[in-house]
Amino acid sequence: MAETTHTIAPLTSSQPLQYHAGFGNHIESSAHPHSLPKGRKNPRIVPCGLYAEQLSGTAFTAPRCENRRTWLYRILPSVNGTSAAGGFRRCDGMLSEDGGSADTKKSTNEEELAGHLEEVIHNLPSTFGYADWKKDMKLDPNPIRWGATPPPKEGRGANFIQGVRTMLGSGDPTTKSGIAVYVYAFNENMVRGDDSSKKDIHFYNSDGDFLIVPQQLGLAIQTELGKMEIVPGEICVIPRGIVFTVNILKDSSMEKSFARGYILEIFRGHFCLPELGPIGSNGLANGRDFLHPTAHYEKSDLHGTPDARSCIIVNKFGQELFARISPYSPFNVVAWHGNYLPFKYDLRKFCAINSVSYDHPDPSIYTVLTAKGGDEEGTALADFVIFPPRVMATDENTFRPPWFHRNVMTEYMGLIYGEYDAKRGCGRDEKRGFVPGGSSLHSIMTPHGPDTESYYANVRNPCKEPAKFEGGLAFMFESSAMCKVSKYALECEQRELDYASCWDGFRATFPDTHE
Repeated sequence: MAETTHTIAPLTSSQPLQYHAGFGNHIESSAHPHSLPKGRKNPRIVPCGLYAEQLSGTAFTAPRCENRRTWLYRILPSVNGTSAAGGFRRCDGMLSEDGGSADTKKSTNEEELAGHLEEVIHNLPSTFGYADWKKDMKLDPNPIRWGATPPPKEGRGANFIQGVRTMLGSGDPTTKSGIAVYVYAFNENMVRGDDSSKKDIHFYNSDGDFLIVPQQLGLAIQTELGKMEIVPGEICVIPRGIVFTVNILKDSSMEKSFARGYILEIFRGHFCLPELGPIGSNGLANGRDFLHPTAHYEKSDLHGTPDARSCIIVNKFGQELFARISPYSPFNVVAWHGNYLPFKYDLRKFCAINSVSYDHPDPSIYTVLTAKGGDEEGTALADFVIFPPRVMATDENTFRPPWFHRNVMTEYMGLIYGEYDAKRGCGRDEKRGFVPGGSSLHSIMTPHGPDTESYYANVRNPCKEPAKFEGGLAFMFESSAMCKVSKYALECEQRELDYASCWDGFRATFPDTHE
């Protein structure tokens, strides 16, 4: 599909962002001198006239090794202004693939701020990702493949929230069980920039943690705890409840007109590093390479006019969307300390482990992050796995690509760039084949494996020398949950209806006398 020419106003940093390093560390950060309390968390007189507020990501009584919370020291507490214009209102835009409602409705009888809210609630869907989980999610055991997610419709602008589409999911966020998988494609920022006719839109998720994987164009993400920038080849995680906004990060060429990528959401627990077991104390994703933002607050809350300070806050709550006016920016945290934090990670820093003798190891050896909560010990609710550039040093009688497989887990795969060594056949354009920006689904016990062309090409490969695969970066969202597929995913134009034909053409060669 040809890209739209919708104009975007990408963001770029005036200077490189600073980060705190270390996965799971207890970190403190301050954007103003002497703003962090010393020796206590909640003093009667908070330094610099700030307000102390705790953000808890686990129950108070969670085991100490798993307890997650951060103390925030804000210009104003989060509760301030929650009564404005009646508080949260349910978004009521149509569940349309075009995004939002067909007509923009503006109030002529309410104050200007309420008018902005009216516009937002009528242009956001009532459910996140445009899927009603009670009506639009269906079981389908067939292998499914999708081409690259297309841009927003011609002539339509879409911000991050409007650009998300549900692909599959399981469970229910109201019972804190299950996962969801989304794709996104958007061409507008959530901040207004120089457009004074709009209000900044900020977002938080009461349902779970987001793991965001950009595939096309980078993202400038501002959170209550500071700013992060991620580009294709990096990921970020934004835990439940943290307010954030997503904008398009300017690259050197801006040849692309929209940002595209993938999201994994877990409704229970939080992402953690996988255990290394007999690998030892080093390898896979190293804790020191995970980066957390540094404290940053918006100066407009100190010196700006009421119009400059006000914004719209959108909440994902039980997969439904609600919006309200906020008289102040939520990004007014001057200092913080704790271990409940957003973070980013550069996938190029992954230390891949592989066989140096024979056989292809299980793909779990490439797990970057995992989320506990599967139905059995040692079984994850969700794993984030990558297939990075790596050396294949097995003997000459090892089939090096992934083998044929049926699995007790659900496997959703995406491609960030290049190609995947087990899916080199069946097309090379954005609508056919396993392409960057596309994806595939192999559900529980659904047979899958290398396509016919890739299989026979690798059988013919004598594998006499080690080989370095550096032709692409694929990933997998794997879950122990049996997932339903959304109506959008089943009916969208980029679905490859004849995907299973990539396995046609295998020849029965038994009995082959070759030893």
